[in-house]
Amino acid sequence: MTTLSSAHKYACSVLVNEPLAQDIWRMRFSCPELAQSMRPGQFFNLAVPGDPSNILRLPFSWSVSDPREGWVEFAYLLVGEGTRRMTTMIPGTASDLVGPAGNGWYIPQNTQHALVVGGGSGVVPLVALVHELTQHGVSCDFVEGAATQNRVIYEDAITHYGAHFYLSTDDGSRGVHGFSTQISQDLLASSAAYDVVYTCGPSPMMRAIAAQAHEARIPCQVSMEKLMACGFGACTTCLVDTKNGRKTCCTDGPVFDGEEVLW
Repeated sequence: MTTLSSAHKYACSVLVNEPLAQDIWRMRFSCPELAQSMRPGQFFNLAVPGDPSNILRLPFSWSVSDPREGWVEFAYLLVGEGTRRMTTMIPGTASDLVGPAGNGWYIPQNTQHALVVGGGSGVVPLVALVHELTQHGVSCDFVEGAATQNRVIYEDAITHYGAHFYLSTDDGSRGVHGFSTQISQDLLASSAAYDVVYTCGPSPMMRAIAAQAHEARIPCQVSMEKLMACGFGACTTCLVDTKNGRKTCCTDGPVFDGEEVLW
């Protein structure tokens, strides 16, 4: 049975919208109700103005927020017409969104050391997680995988929160030449004792991370990336195959137990 969503529709307005890295932009918007209620790993569906024929909102995870000042920030990859139109949303542009949606990350009891692995834009929802983990006194090793050094995002925020930062790039322009899964495998095989593994990014990467965590007998949480058209479980376009049947990514997830997902 589909889990009911607790998301609501809110008005918002753009505060900042600018390039963050190669083909990646960051947007900060004012929405006090959302800023005070969102948990790490949850998402929102944003209405993008400019094309009245496009009635669907676009789903985005968030990275940082300030509940007192009432703003939320996220980063988005330029991948199509919708995100191209987003780059024209100058400060002051008004819109609306649906959120907070979905179930986010959770911190198992007595967690002391966490391994966090993000690939590409999958880094975005992990930034808020690292902030929460470190606030709870959890030591974090963060592995970021990027196509090239020009696409590394949120390194400053991640290290500011106190995480140990590791980097891989596909082209070897910075960090380890290769994939994030190479670094995670080495870290899991080292003397470091992890209590939990978190990951978000391309499906092949997450599948590999979940397999590594399984081999090491460490719990793993994965944030699935699906096209969540409605964001509240009505359209069933974001189904995830699990050991307990098909579930909706937008209401049952987007965070799932890595052991539960049928990769």
